[in-house]
Amino acid sequence: MDLTILYRGPLASCDYDCPYCPFAKRRDTRAELRADRAALDRFTAWAAAQQGDRLSVLFTPWGEGLVRSWYRRALVDLSHQPHVDRVAIQTNLSCRTDWLAEADPASVALWCTYHPGQTPYARFLSKVGELADLGIRHSVGIVGLPENLPHARRLRADLPEGVYLWANAAEGHTYTDAEADDWTALDPLFPYSRRPHRSAGLPCRTGESVISVDGGGTVRRCHFVRTELGNLYDGSYRAALAPRRCPLAVCDCHIGYVHLETLPLYDVFAGGVLERIPGPAHRHVPVGAGGVFPVPR
Repeated sequence: MDLTILYRGPLASCDYDCPYCPFAKRRDTRAELRADRAALDRFTAWAAAQQGDRLSVLFTPWGEGLVRSWYRRALVDLSHQPHVDRVAIQTNLSCRTDWLAEADPASVALWCTYHPGQTPYARFLSKVGELADLGIRHSVGIVGLPENLPHARRLRADLPEGVYLWANAAEGHTYTDAEADDWTALDPLFPYSRRPHRSAGLPCRTGESVISVDGGGTVRRCHFVRTELGNLYDGSYRAALAPRRCPLAVCDCHIGYVHLETLPLYDVFAGGVLERIPGPAHRHVPVGAGGVFPVPR
């Protein structure tokens, strides 16, 4: 079986205080951290034991995982498992990077977000450079708030040409066509993020080849549909895996709509779906500009 797993344990603490985030500067208690570590260790052991399957894993913690040693160890350990094609994590890159020298660069990857005002720009850019020096696959992105546009332009100018810079449409923000064009000039794939995608009744890979798992092992089709499919650790989820249509009206998060079969994003991000790295042909040329894929308007 080829299976993509989005894992989100109980960790909910972050070292940043972004004003739009409910987990800003939240601190987990020692007991909560111990529970999160135990849950992640259990998941990592399970994943390592699935020798008969092909796995890809994306860690999507509510908080910042890589400041915790157990997340760093999980990425290193899983990167060396021959049946794990990719292991990636969403991170603000506030952690050190030297530990990645122990990981297999062929399978580990980072999805990095720059948060202006939370870390010095030079420090963030230096860490991105360290990833490149280590040969670690990575994408870099920013929330598409109007005040972040100058920071995004600076990033695009300073990042190597081969590093994909993504922009997430800010939640609750409506973009004029001119504003959207500014962001699309930096991220050719921004049109996919600009508006929620109608998903009701449309086929989606989640629940068939993609699942969401929480710290207790409860399996759901994705983070946004609460219906349970079973448990990872007793294997009960396997019987529930099947082609499914989305029960929600819209899907507005990249880690959700990237799996919609009605969008071409598996082709756009071929080989880099989990770490949000598109193929070279789609990193710089606006989608639909004489190409294969239409621009959502």
